[in-house]
Amino acid sequence: MPAPAEGPPSTGYLVWHLSLRWRAALDRALSSLGLTSSQYGVLASLHGLSSDGSRPSQRELADFTGLRPMHVSKLIRALEQAALVERDNNPSDTRAVQLRVTTRGAEVVAAARAKVLAIEDRRLAPLGGPHSTDTSEFRKTLLTLLRHAEETNDPSVEPAAD
Repeated sequence: MPAPAEGPPSTGYLVWHLSLRWRAALDRALSSLGLTSSQYGVLASLHGLSSDGSRPSQRELADFTGLRPMHVSKLIRALEQAALVERDNNPSDTRAVQLRVTTRGAEVVAAARAKVLAIEDRRLAPLGGPHSTDTSEFRKTLLTLLRHAEETNDPSVEPAAD
Protein backbone atom coordinates (compact mmCIF):
# COMPACT_ATOMS: atom_id res chain seq x y z
CA MET A 1 0.00 0.00 0.00
CA PRO A 2 1.46 3.39 -0.92
CA ALA A 3 2.53 5.79 1.82
CA PRO A 4 -0.26 8.19 2.77
CA ALA A 5 0.17 11.83 1.77
CA GLU A 6 -1.20 13.18 5.06
CA GLY A 7 -1.47 10.98 8.11
CA PRO A 8 -2.83 7.45 8.26
CA PRO A 9 -5.50 6.30 5.80
CA SER A 10 -9.11 6.62 6.90
CA THR A 11 -10.95 3.63 8.34
CA GLY A 12 -13.31 3.69 5.36
CA TYR A 13 -10.37 3.49 2.97
CA LEU A 14 -8.91 0.55 4.88
CA VAL A 15 -12.22 -1.36 4.92
CA TRP A 16 -12.73 -0.63 1.22
CA HIS A 17 -9.20 -1.72 0.31
CA LEU A 18 -9.39 -4.89 2.41
CA SER A 19 -12.75 -5.68 0.80
CA LEU A 20 -11.30 -5.22 -2.71
CA ARG A 21 -8.35 -7.50 -1.99
CA TRP A 22 -10.48 -10.14 -0.27
CA ARG A 23 -12.99 -10.14 -3.12
CA ALA A 24 -10.23 -10.36 -5.74
CA ALA A 25 -8.84 -13.42 -3.95
CA LEU A 26 -12.31 -14.97 -3.88
CA ASP A 27 -12.87 -14.27 -7.56
CA ARG A 28 -9.52 -15.89 -8.46
CA ALA A 29 -10.22 -18.98 -6.34
CA LEU A 30 -13.83 -19.40 -7.45
CA SER A 31 -13.15 -18.91 -11.16
CA SER A 32 -12.10 -22.56 -11.47
CA LEU A 33 -15.67 -23.45 -10.45
CA GLY A 34 -17.16 -20.99 -12.93
CA LEU A 35 -18.30 -18.58 -10.20
CA THR A 36 -17.69 -14.99 -9.23
CA SER A 37 -17.74 -13.95 -5.59
CA SER A 38 -21.17 -12.33 -6.13
CA GLN A 39 -22.56 -15.50 -7.68
CA TYR A 40 -21.13 -17.56 -4.85
CA GLY A 41 -22.69 -15.24 -2.26
CA VAL A 42 -26.12 -15.59 -3.83
CA LEU A 43 -25.79 -19.34 -4.43
CA ALA A 44 -24.54 -20.02 -0.89
CA SER A 45 -27.30 -17.82 0.55
CA LEU A 46 -29.95 -19.65 -1.46
CA HIS A 47 -28.47 -22.98 -0.39
CA GLY A 48 -28.69 -21.94 3.26
CA LEU A 49 -32.18 -20.46 2.94
CA SER A 50 -33.52 -23.58 1.26
CA SER A 51 -31.77 -26.14 3.46
CA ASP A 52 -35.08 -26.85 5.19
CA GLY A 53 -36.76 -27.65 1.86
CA SER A 54 -38.31 -24.21 1.35
CA ARG A 55 -38.24 -22.52 -2.05
CA PRO A 56 -37.58 -18.82 -1.51
CA SER A 57 -38.52 -16.22 -4.08
CA GLN A 58 -35.99 -13.91 -5.72
CA ARG A 59 -37.39 -11.09 -3.57
CA GLU A 60 -36.81 -13.10 -0.38
CA LEU A 61 -33.28 -13.90 -1.53
CA ALA A 62 -32.67 -10.22 -2.32
CA ASP A 63 -33.95 -9.21 1.12
CA PHE A 64 -31.73 -11.83 2.78
CA THR A 65 -28.57 -10.84 0.90
CA GLY A 66 -29.19 -7.09 0.98
CA LEU A 67 -28.78 -6.89 -2.80
CA ARG A 68 -31.15 -5.13 -5.17
CA PRO A 69 -33.77 -7.45 -6.67
CA MET A 70 -32.62 -6.67 -10.24
CA HIS A 71 -29.04 -7.59 -9.34
CA VAL A 72 -30.19 -10.85 -7.74
CA SER A 73 -32.24 -11.61 -10.86
CA LYS A 74 -29.16 -11.12 -13.04
CA LEU A 75 -27.04 -13.36 -10.81
CA ILE A 76 -29.75 -16.04 -10.62
CA ARG A 77 -30.09 -15.99 -14.42
CA ALA A 78 -26.35 -16.74 -14.76
CA LEU A 79 -26.56 -19.47 -12.11
CA GLU A 80 -29.57 -20.96 -13.90
CA GLN A 81 -27.68 -20.98 -17.22
CA ALA A 82 -24.87 -22.86 -15.43
CA ALA A 83 -27.45 -25.43 -14.19
CA LEU A 84 -26.76 -24.53 -10.55
CA VAL A 85 -30.20 -23.08 -9.81
CA GLU A 86 -33.72 -23.67 -11.10
CA ARG A 87 -36.53 -21.13 -11.20
CA ASP A 88 -40.14 -22.29 -11.15
CA ASN A 89 -43.41 -20.40 -11.19
CA ASN A 90 -44.87 -19.81 -7.76
CA PRO A 91 -48.33 -21.43 -7.67
CA SER A 92 -49.59 -18.90 -5.12
CA ASP A 93 -48.17 -15.76 -6.82
CA THR A 94 -47.99 -15.63 -10.61
CA ARG A 95 -45.61 -12.64 -10.48
CA ALA A 96 -43.02 -14.49 -8.40
CA VAL A 97 -40.71 -17.41 -9.00
CA GLN A 98 -39.46 -19.99 -6.55
CA LEU A 99 -35.77 -20.82 -6.47
CA ARG A 100 -34.06 -24.13 -5.91
CA VAL A 101 -30.39 -25.15 -5.84
CA THR A 102 -29.82 -28.11 -8.16
CA THR A 103 -27.81 -31.18 -7.17
CA ARG A 104 -24.91 -29.81 -9.19
CA GLY A 105 -25.38 -26.44 -7.50
CA ALA A 106 -25.11 -28.05 -4.07
CA GLU A 107 -21.89 -29.79 -5.14
CA VAL A 108 -20.46 -26.50 -6.41
CA VAL A 109 -21.45 -24.71 -3.18
CA ALA A 110 -19.60 -27.34 -1.14
CA ALA A 111 -16.47 -27.08 -3.29
CA ALA A 112 -16.64 -23.27 -3.27
CA ARG A 113 -17.13 -23.17 0.50
CA ALA A 114 -13.90 -25.12 0.97
CA LYS A 115 -12.06 -22.54 -1.16
CA VAL A 116 -13.68 -19.63 0.68
CA LEU A 117 -12.72 -21.07 4.08
CA ALA A 118 -9.14 -21.64 2.92
CA ILE A 119 -8.92 -17.96 1.88
CA GLU A 120 -10.40 -16.91 5.20
CA ASP A 121 -7.80 -18.99 7.06
CA ARG A 122 -4.98 -17.27 5.12
CA ARG A 123 -6.48 -13.78 5.49
CA LEU A 124 -6.99 -14.22 9.25
CA ALA A 125 -3.56 -15.72 9.95
CA PRO A 126 -2.13 -12.35 11.12
CA LEU A 127 -4.85 -12.28 13.80
CA GLY A 128 -4.03 -15.81 14.95
CA GLY A 129 -6.34 -17.71 12.61
CA PRO A 130 -10.12 -18.04 12.33
CA HIS A 131 -10.63 -19.21 15.93
CA SER A 132 -8.38 -16.75 17.75
CA THR A 133 -9.50 -14.16 20.27
CA ASP A 134 -8.32 -11.36 17.97
CA THR A 135 -10.41 -12.75 15.10
CA SER A 136 -13.42 -13.08 17.39
CA GLU A 137 -13.06 -9.43 18.43
CA PHE A 138 -12.54 -8.39 14.81
CA ARG A 139 -15.73 -10.24 13.80
CA LYS A 140 -17.68 -8.57 16.65
CA THR A 141 -16.43 -5.16 15.52
CA LEU A 142 -17.43 -5.84 11.92
CA LEU A 143 -20.90 -6.99 13.05
CA THR A 144 -21.30 -3.84 15.13
CA LEU A 145 -20.39 -1.67 12.14
CA LEU A 146 -22.68 -3.64 9.80
CA ARG A 147 -25.63 -3.40 12.18
CA HIS A 148 -25.06 0.32 12.56
CA ALA A 149 -24.88 0.73 8.78
CA GLU A 150 -28.17 -1.17 8.40
CA GLU A 151 -29.86 0.92 11.07
CA THR A 152 -28.72 4.20 9.54
CA ASN A 153 -28.99 3.18 5.88
CA ASP A 154 -30.46 5.82 3.61
CA PRO A 155 -32.83 3.86 1.32
CA SER A 156 -32.38 6.43 -1.42
CA VAL A 157 -28.73 5.40 -1.80
CA GLU A 158 -28.21 2.11 -3.60
CA PRO A 159 -24.86 0.34 -3.91
CA ALA A 160 -23.29 0.16 -7.33
CA ALA A 161 -23.83 -3.03 -9.30
CA ASP A 162 -20.95 -5.34 -10.10
